[in-house]
Amino acid sequence: MCKSVFLKLLTFGLSLFVSNFSFAETGSSAPSGSGAVIAEVDGAKLTVADFERKNPGGFFHARNIYYEAQRKVVDQFIDQYLLERQAKKEGVTVEQLLRNHLDSAIPKDPSEEALRVYYEGVETTQPYEAVRGQIVEAIRQRRLAKARSTYMDSLRKEAKIAVLIAQPRAPMDLANAPVRGRANAPVVMVEYADYECPYCQQLQPALDKLQAEYKDKLTFAFKDFPLPTHANAQKASEAAHCAGAQGKYWEYHDLLFSTKQLAVPQLKEHARTLKLDSQAFDKCLDTGEQAALIKGQAAEVIGFGLQGTPSFMINGRFFGNGSSYEELRKIIEEELGASSPAQARDTAKR
Repeated sequence: MCKSVFLKLLTFGLSLFVSNFSFAETGSSAPSGSGAVIAEVDGAKLTVADFERKNPGGFFHARNIYYEAQRKVVDQFIDQYLLERQAKKEGVTVEQLLRNHLDSAIPKDPSEEALRVYYEGVETTQPYEAVRGQIVEAIRQRRLAKARSTYMDSLRKEAKIAVLIAQPRAPMDLANAPVRGRANAPVVMVEYADYECPYCQQLQPALDKLQAEYKDKLTFAFKDFPLPTHANAQKASEAAHCAGAQGKYWEYHDLLFSTKQLAVPQLKEHARTLKLDSQAFDKCLDTGEQAALIKGQAAEVIGFGLQGTPSFMINGRFFGNGSSYEELRKIIEEELGASSPAQARDTAKR
C-alpha cells in the first residue's frame, strides 16, 4: 500500500470517541443520535451533529479502529477454541497438539553455508560465531510461526465459522465520482487510488477481472487520492477528469494505468491518442479546472482516516492494506450473500 503523509492526521483525540460511540451500537448507555451531547465547553453543549459537520468521517474512523481491534481478539479467541477442541479430540494438551503437528512441519536447521550467507545480510559488527545462535533461533521462530499459521488455516477450513461482529459502514457519496456498472447493483465498490502508486498499478488487472466477473452485480467507482510524495499524481488525476469532461474518463483512466506515463507532455499525448479535443483538454489541464474536484475527493479520504492507496469501500465497509483479488472477491461474495440491492442503494448516495 502507498502510505500517505496524512498518517500524521490520525490523532489521539479522535480515538477517545471510540468507547462512547462503538458501544452505543452494542447496547451501552453511551449517547447516540445526531442530537446527542458529547461534550460541554463553558456551558456550551457540543453534539454529534456539531462534530460530524466538521468531521464527516471522524466517527467512522474511530469505530473502524475499534472494530479492527475487536476482530483481532475474536480471531485469537476462535483460534484458541479450535486448538482446545482439537486437543480434546486427540486426547492431548494444546502444547502436545502443537508439538505433534508442527515439529514435523518445520525443516531442519540451515547448513553452515546457508547460515553464513544469511549472516552477510545481517547488520551487525559482531563476528559470525557470536551471533550464529541468534540467527538459528530467529530462523526457527519464523518457520514455527509459518507452520502454526498453516495448521490454524487447516483447522479453520474444517470448521464453519461466522464472526458476528458487525463492521462499521460509512455512507458513500458517488455524486461526483465516475462509475462503471449497473446503477442499482447489489455491491458498490469505491476505490481510492493514486495513478502513480505502484500498488494501485499492480492491482488494476485484478479490479478489471472482478468487474468482468461480476458484471451487473457490481458498481465500481474511482476516487482520486494523489499522494504528495508522487510528483505526477495530481496532474494525472486532473487529466482523467479533463478527459471525462469530453466523455472519455474510463478510456483515459485505463490508459494511465496501462502505460504508467504520467508526465504532463505524456498526459497531453494520451488525449491525442484518444482523439479528444486537444485544445480544450490542454486548457483544462493547464488551468487546473479539475483541481477542486480532486481536492474534495482527497478531503473525503482524509476524513475517513484512510491511510494510503489503494483503499476500498465495499457497500460502506473499509478495506485497505494491500488488498488482493482473492480478498476483494471474498468481500463481494459476502455482500452478495448478505445484502439486498435495496441495502446497497441505501448505502451509496447517488
